[in-house]
Amino acid sequence: GACQHVDFISDLHLQASHPKTARAFFDFLQQRQPAPLVVLGDLFEVWVGDDCLMAPAFEFERQCVKALHQASVQSAMAWVCGNRDFLVGDDLHRAIGWTALHDPSVIRSPFGQCLISHGDAWCLADSDYMAFRQKIRHAEWCESFLAQSLSVREQQARHMREQSQHNQTLRSVWADVDLTVACDQLASHQCLHLVHGHTHHPQDQDLGRGMQRHVLSDWELDAPG
Repeated sequence: GACQHVDFISDLHLQASHPKTARAFFDFLQQRQPAPLVVLGDLFEVWVGDDCLMAPAFEFERQCVKALHQASVQSAMAWVCGNRDFLVGDDLHRAIGWTALHDPSVIRSPFGQCLISHGDAWCLADSDYMAFRQKIRHAEWCESFLAQSLSVREQQARHMREQSQHNQTLRSVWADVDLTVACDQLASHQCLHLVHGHTHHPQDQDLGRGMQRHVLSDWELDAPG
């Protein structure tokens, strides 16, 4: 039958040092009406491996996973990998109970067949990021990273984040999704609606030929000012 309602969220960047964002997320999960929930990546600010769920220092992450698990018992939940949580694995999928989808995937929504993606893979204008993305998504890189201790992984992840933020402040123009690629993907998947996150620039945009893109907002509630 027709799907009456779907919630899409992305780019929450959950972290213990951002309590307002976390509180808003917990409230959202508790107060929402039962309906499918689709998480389009960057749920956590960083995910250094599923074994963190067993480590004492990661109480905040366990809280988030518990809340998500409770929500997934109420209604179906799906997840697409973002650029911050690409090291999420089977243990986390089992702990939450969501369905891990490929990027991009087609889902049924109230406005028909809908193509969903995190969005970062289509930001082709940002050549530095595309090269970095290719490196860290390689199986060998992931294996060697996960082979290190949790504390070393945390340090490396923090360093990569700082480097990324530094590069962003030097850039005068932010990279958006390549709209030619977006339209090609919509056509090849026979969808008229694209929903993605990543860029932190929410908008609804007419792409022509009946195609629409819907860019999700981030959840940054702890930023100064």
